[in-house]
Amino acid sequence: MEIDKQIGRAFLALLAQFLSGASSTWRDSLPDKCQRIYFANHTSHLDVLVVWSSLPPYVRKLTRPVAAKDYWNGTPLRRYISTRLFNAILMDRQDVKVHHSPIDLMLNEMEDKYSIIIFPEGGRQTGGEIADFKSGLYYMCKRRPELELIPIYLDNMNRILPRGTYLPVPMLSRVVFGRPMWLEINEKKADFLSRARQAIIDLRDK
Repeated sequence: MEIDKQIGRAFLALLAQFLSGASSTWRDSLPDKCQRIYFANHTSHLDVLVVWSSLPPYVRKLTRPVAAKDYWNGTPLRRYISTRLFNAILMDRQDVKVHHSPIDLMLNEMEDKYSIIIFPEGGRQTGGEIADFKSGLYYMCKRRPELELIPIYLDNMNRILPRGTYLPVPMLSRVVFGRPMWLEINEKKADFLSRARQAIIDLRDK
């Protein structure tokens, strides 16, 4: 790995820890290099950085955040961070095509090597509730049912960088990784999405 990338990734991880004061807890799961989908609730632009930095370095280098292209391409600095340091999969939310779907793009970019970080609510939530999940997580699992899913609950991130603000306010937060789950055989879309959402709610309420 090039030296600027090594230094930049290490700096980002330290910055995330400083800004969020995040403590990481693994409940009924452990860090692993196996191919996974990490999915979390979404309240802040810092969510991607905090989840990514909470992974051990050997897992982090094989994990690609999925992020909004319009935001992360918004400035040269964001573009450098997302493409050079995160190796993020940038999604165009304005130009979704049937023959070039987001699901195809994510699965192609994952190959048989990378894990990803996604936020199934589809957008940041301003309140304390976790919104219903969009269907993308289900369709990814239909295509790749062997993928292990790890639910993540992010606590207090909306107070560090609230929607509409640009300067983070350092304070304590939590990143809670939950028990692995998979799409079950013949499981209906609504049942699966409800179960996945409930897995995050359970982490919040424990």
